[in-house]
Amino acid sequence: MMRKALYSILLLTFSLLTFAQINTDRVLTIGRNALYFEDYILSIQYFNQVIKAKPWMAEPYFYRAVAKVNLDDYKGAEEDCSLCLQRNPFLVQAYYARGIARQSQENYQEAIEDYTKGLEFKPGDRQMMVNMAVAYIQKKDYDGAEKVFDTLMEAHPKYAMNYMTRGAMYLEKGDTIRALEDYNKSIEMDPYYAASYGNRALIYYQMNKLDEAFADLNEAIKLNTRESGYYINRGLVRYQKNDLRGAMADYDQVVSMDSQNLIARFNRGLLRAQVGDNNHAVEDFDVVIELEPDNYIAYYNRALLRLETGDNVGAVRDLDVVIRQYPNFIAGYYSRAEAKRKIRDFAGADRDVWTAYQKEQGTDVSSSGTTTTASASTSTNKKEEDKTREKSDKNINKFNRLVVYDKEEERKSKYQSEVRGRVQDKNVRVDIEPQFVLTFYEKPDQVKSLVYYDKMVEAYNGKKLLNMLLRLTNQEAALNEYQVAQHFASIDNYSAKIDANPSDANLYFGRALDYMLVQDFAEAIKDFDKVVSLDASFVMAYFNRAIVRYKQLEYDLSHTSDQNDLAMLDKQLNVNALSNAQASSTISQHAQTGFKDSKRAYEHEMIVRDYDMVIKLNPDFVYAYFNRGNLRCSQKDFRAAILDYNEAIKREPEFAEAYFNRGLARLSLGDTNRGIADLSKAGELGIINAYNIIKRMTSN
Repeated sequence: MMRKALYSILLLTFSLLTFAQINTDRVLTIGRNALYFEDYILSIQYFNQVIKAKPWMAEPYFYRAVAKVNLDDYKGAEEDCSLCLQRNPFLVQAYYARGIARQSQENYQEAIEDYTKGLEFKPGDRQMMVNMAVAYIQKKDYDGAEKVFDTLMEAHPKYAMNYMTRGAMYLEKGDTIRALEDYNKSIEMDPYYAASYGNRALIYYQMNKLDEAFADLNEAIKLNTRESGYYINRGLVRYQKNDLRGAMADYDQVVSMDSQNLIARFNRGLLRAQVGDNNHAVEDFDVVIELEPDNYIAYYNRALLRLETGDNVGAVRDLDVVIRQYPNFIAGYYSRAEAKRKIRDFAGADRDVWTAYQKEQGTDVSSSGTTTTASASTSTNKKEEDKTREKSDKNINKFNRLVVYDKEEERKSKYQSEVRGRVQDKNVRVDIEPQFVLTFYEKPDQVKSLVYYDKMVEAYNGKKLLNMLLRLTNQEAALNEYQVAQHFASIDNYSAKIDANPSDANLYFGRALDYMLVQDFAEAIKDFDKVVSLDASFVMAYFNRAIVRYKQLEYDLSHTSDQNDLAMLDKQLNVNALSNAQASSTISQHAQTGFKDSKRAYEHEMIVRDYDMVIKLNPDFVYAYFNRGNLRCSQKDFRAAILDYNEAIKREPEFAEAYFNRGLARLSLGDTNRGIADLSKAGELGIINAYNIIKRMTSN
């Protein structure tokens, strides 16, 4: 197995190196394709080869840094940005990327220096100014942060996110009054951003205004149903309001979204124990211990539950683990004595009682660093604020407190989205559900668990003409390192077979899929062209050629766009706009716009022709109608798009994505009632973002 993997990687390296020597510009372009479509590991492979072939070029170091930032390799990203700037000190994005990398490594002063340099080239850039302000906050230089915020507010007075970020700073300083003012302003300017409500709820909670905190968390959840932190915090508020069932319902929701969420599992276990649901409580602590074997507080809670349910042997085992870690924990000895008596180990029980008594008289210091007495565990719960403990707090005396996020973790989360450059895209962004594609991989979805089926695809898979089974999905997954090597090896394998049998359409189809997966769209289109020239009835080739053409068009237009910000779409960095020196100064904005419009019109026509052919050859292939509807949405031809979604829904009445997109198209035409009805159906079928939009449409 090791030899096979090594062979594949060597084959990949050889193939890429050879390719880079032929045309490094093309390899760089394919790498940027991969980066644009979030295939970070694959993109690094391409940039590596460009760097090997032309180490004096600045751009591949920058692009590789962007990929590494997305993979959380901040040290590597910082080094690549430095190498880039050594070669070209005028690339603004490289200062921005290095600032992010340094900030993520807690090198705040160096990050500030990078943002300052970047702002010299691009004065007033909002994202770099926000990141600089956050870096000042992170180094506890609040005066420096306030100066940056003053400049930021003057340059961008209508951007709600600025107020939310400054509010987080005031909250960290302990100035809840000014923090509340900023959160109120943020919500006033943009009432549809969930994080503003979530952050304001924390202030209300600290002020013991539980009703206000509860209302804000309700609103945050309506606007962002997938953020588990809101449910966890609402569960805590409900617990403080003595609504144990409601708190459990929130933790149930978190577990349904993420079965390995330790905070939700632990807290639900405590609440289940409080309402007498001991067996299910044990199950929660089982999961916590499996995921976190050194969670001794979970062991102690499970031991107490096992005592309650009659599993005395199990209780003794758990208490043995706890006492080994906390040898001065008096309550643990008393509990183990009780369990030993129940299994008739009276001598052992007596020893535990005597040990506890001796420690109690001497008031020994526990291993957690606090004085432990038999009554300590019960006295800690008297105050309202003592009902919780931070996740990192390992004091065994706090065994019966709900877990909350650490203050440090909470602090970082307030700024993380801004520092990573994603907030402007998450903020009230409404996108149609993406196009479907025939591929081998898909991203897992926490909510939807559908398997998209088509009898034509199933029949083709049954022939076993490809190395892997095709699947229909609109959630494409990026390749890992092994998969990258696998598909480059597969390309070489298909090429050898094509040389031997140049008239086999299935061989070209297989290689086209490999090229598509490694983001080499030009070669993929050539192979799909060859497939349909050999077999004019090859439906799946037309379908995927349309998809690849659209991806190539999307990338090309983003590359020529003059509207790019430093943050591209939902990615951390803009990889499509380099320095002004790289852009052609001889092309006017009007000429660029005309070029884009003509290119878009031509490519759209070619894509529509492919979908038309798919529908002609296979009228029941619903995904062709759906994708053509998406294309028409991108052209703002919403009436034609609705007709396509109608056809898809007529053939597949449970097609959630078609309802969702038709709903958005109808809203775009002002057909609010039918648009909301479609979104409601989409939500019912599993697209929970639909409820966010419904809320926004009906809140006025």
